[in-house]
Amino acid sequence: MKITTLDLFKVPPRWVFLKVTTDDGVVGWGEPIVEGRADTVIAAVKELASYLIGSDPRRIEDLFQVLYRGGFYRGGPVLTSAISGIEQALWDIKARALGVPVHDLLGGRARDRVRVYNWIGGDRPDDVAAGVRQQLADGYTAAKMNATEELHYVDDHRKIDAAVARMAAAREAGGDGFDIAVDFHGRVHKAMAKRLVQELEPFRPFFIEEPVPPENLEALREVARHTTVPIAVGERLFTRWGFKDVIAQGVVDIIQPDLSHAGGIWEARKIAAMAEAYDIAVAPHCPLGPIAFAASLQLDACTPNVVIQEQSIGIHYNVGNELLDYVRDHSVFTYRDGYLEVPRGPGLGVEIDEALVRERARAGHDWKNPVWRNADGTVAEW
Repeated sequence: MKITTLDLFKVPPRWVFLKVTTDDGVVGWGEPIVEGRADTVIAAVKELASYLIGSDPRRIEDLFQVLYRGGFYRGGPVLTSAISGIEQALWDIKARALGVPVHDLLGGRARDRVRVYNWIGGDRPDDVAAGVRQQLADGYTAAKMNATEELHYVDDHRKIDAAVARMAAAREAGGDGFDIAVDFHGRVHKAMAKRLVQELEPFRPFFIEEPVPPENLEALREVARHTTVPIAVGERLFTRWGFKDVIAQGVVDIIQPDLSHAGGIWEARKIAAMAEAYDIAVAPHCPLGPIAFAASLQLDACTPNVVIQEQSIGIHYNVGNELLDYVRDHSVFTYRDGYLEVPRGPGLGVEIDEALVRERARAGHDWKNPVWRNADGTVAEW
């Protein structure tokens, strides 16, 4: 079996899909994307294609090593996201050729179902109480909301008060039995993060996510000293080397590798195993499309320290196009009581509607995240 072609599709709302075809007709799908840098990642995949054409797609570890180490320079969001999408497609091919789900090749199922959560609010959180009530009506038991709008290094305490009021409204709407994760989105700096975590703690957040920008490990350590709420990080960390210090220093409770950024399925499994040795949970990051989501579910199925899975159904980014649009059989994602059954089909477990992918790729997208500024005109974290 040899790889013959790689086809890329930039599809709305903000995704890139990769189709890898072999000489015997087996096809695998992956999702290589950096949100807001789609064309850059497409260029990276095309540049890596020369290493792949004519290669055996089943030699996934060897191909990962070639793609990651063979160019001398390594790491970073663009390269690892390109590799991630390719790697997902290789697992899809290998498992489909054998007629089994990917998780069967990674030790088999460690669970029958995965707890999932949705987003409420938006980039600038507004009516989170209504969002919580909708999630409860839809049968979910957890959601995630943004904590606050942009914050300067040291800012007006009224912004903290507004964040607390939103969390209070969400907690009142959800009651004690509904879990609410709070995403700081790396937009809060150390001084304000210390205040915010203490103010939010009485409302019992499920976890707080990226309380400070990801490069500030020393600030993360300081924030962790000010709260007992579980801290989650990892959507902007890449490969096991990017997670190594965060895990070893014991400053986080949950890691969130993104399988379209961190290096793919097998790399995320290695990261999760490393975390398990330090008694750290896993909650894969996935505000992306159906292929990334399917890949995440394959990881969840065989990873005992996974506690919950993010999904993008109904997320504020998905205007006009939804995760399920590109999937032929929606019943693959069967939800009940806040859980999703582990897909049992071959490969990644989903069948992609290629005709629709090609149709919507003609429109494409040019999604970019907003650029926010503080009151004084300086650029703020988004």
